[in-house]
Amino acid sequence: MKIKSPKTTLLITTYNWPEALERTVRSAFDQTVAPDEIVIADDGSTDETRQLIERLGNESQIPIIHVWQEDKGFLRTTILNKGIAKASGEYILQVDGDVILSRHFVSDHLELAEPNYFVCGSRVKLSPEITQKVFANPDFHISLWNMPPSFALNSLRSRLLRRFMSLRYGKKIDHLRGCNMAYWKADIIKINGYNEKLTQWGHEDGEMAYRLHFAGVGKKSLKMGGCVYHLYHKEASRDNEQAHTAEQNRVIKERLRRCDDGIDKYL
Repeated sequence: MKIKSPKTTLLITTYNWPEALERTVRSAFDQTVAPDEIVIADDGSTDETRQLIERLGNESQIPIIHVWQEDKGFLRTTILNKGIAKASGEYILQVDGDVILSRHFVSDHLELAEPNYFVCGSRVKLSPEITQKVFANPDFHISLWNMPPSFALNSLRSRLLRRFMSLRYGKKIDHLRGCNMAYWKADIIKINGYNEKLTQWGHEDGEMAYRLHFAGVGKKSLKMGGCVYHLYHKEASRDNEQAHTAEQNRVIKERLRRCDDGIDKYL
C-alpha cells in the first residue's frame, strides 16, 4: 500500500564543517518538493556552525531545528538518536552534512515511501577539483560532464527504472549509505534506534538495517533518482571497525531486533 505525502523530516548530521553544511541546507531549499522540516543533528560543532544555522533559519520557509551535543569524540549514533527523537515527521530522509541533494531528492524518495520498508539511496563522490569549484562558486552546477565517470549512472533519473530496480537492486541488507537513506520514525523507535555502543566509524547504519530486517521491515534501493553529491574530504579513521563488525555479526547470528542502548532514553 502506497502512502501519499507523509510529513517528512530531512535529518542532516554535521560536525565542524559549516561550509559544507551550508551547501547541504541550501540544496534542501532548492527541492522540487520541500521537506516539512529540517533537523540538524550536530555532534559538537563550534559556535560558527550555530551561527550559520541561525542565519539559514532566518532565510528559510522550512522550520530548522538544531540539535546539539557536547563534543566528546565521534558519537554519530548518539546525535542521530537525539535528532530522530526531535523529528516531528513520520518519514525521515537522512543525509550527511557534506552532500548536495539533487533537486528531486525529496520527491524521488517519497515515490518509494511505503509502510514496512526503509530505503537506501545513492551517492556521487565528487573529486577534490569539483569540490573546490562548488565552494568557490555558489552557482556552480554539478552535471554529468564534471563528475567521475564511475559515478555518472548514479545521477541519472528514470521513473520506470527507479520502480523496477527498487526491490531488485542491492538486496544485501547492509548494502547502504547513511549519507542517503530513508525510514519511518515508528520503525526506528520499534528497534530502539541506533546502537550507541558503536562509538567510532563504521557499520552503525548496517547494524541498524539488520535489526530493521529482523523486525520485519523490508529494504528498497533508490536508483535512477534521489542521489546526493558527496563533497570530497579525507576518509575517517577506521580504528574501531573490527569491533563494530563483530557487533553487526552478533545481530545477524542472534537475529536481534532491538539494541539495549538506543533512542528510548530521549523519547
